[in-house]
Amino acid sequence: MSDGSRNDPGMDAERFAALAAAYGGDLRRWPQPDRTAGAMFARTEMGAAILRQAGKLDALLDSYDVMAPGAALHGGILRMADRLLVQRRRRRAWWLGLGLAGIGLAGAIAGLALVSVVTPEFQPDRYVLDANATAFGDAGSDGETIEEDL
Repeated sequence: MSDGSRNDPGMDAERFAALAAAYGGDLRRWPQPDRTAGAMFARTEMGAAILRQAGKLDALLDSYDVMAPGAALHGGILRMADRLLVQRRRRRAWWLGLGLAGIGLAGAIAGLALVSVVTPEFQPDRYVLDANATAFGDAGSDGETIEEDL
């Protein structure tokens, strides 16, 4: 008999049954290289029985009819899709706001680091001690400033 190769014109019952199970009882659906050998084996009694069995399965599969979904199912799917779309938009806006806050925080930390590195630690030899002295400088006129040595 055949060893199962596609180049061999003969076909055994096992290979014929496997092809009938995969492609059905109509030999026109089979792969082109196996059609001739399949047609020869189909003339045998065993081949005809295998094709009849595959033909019954083909008929059952062809008779199966998928019913259209009802209006309730269709509406439910559309509502769920709309709800998921709204949730996705909210998540995107939330992550965008969080990202912008993170960028702002990173900028503030970078600015603080730059100011602390650039600003010298200068200790003046003299301090201005008068009533007009503030943390930001002298609040009075320049002529009224009294400087004392410490």
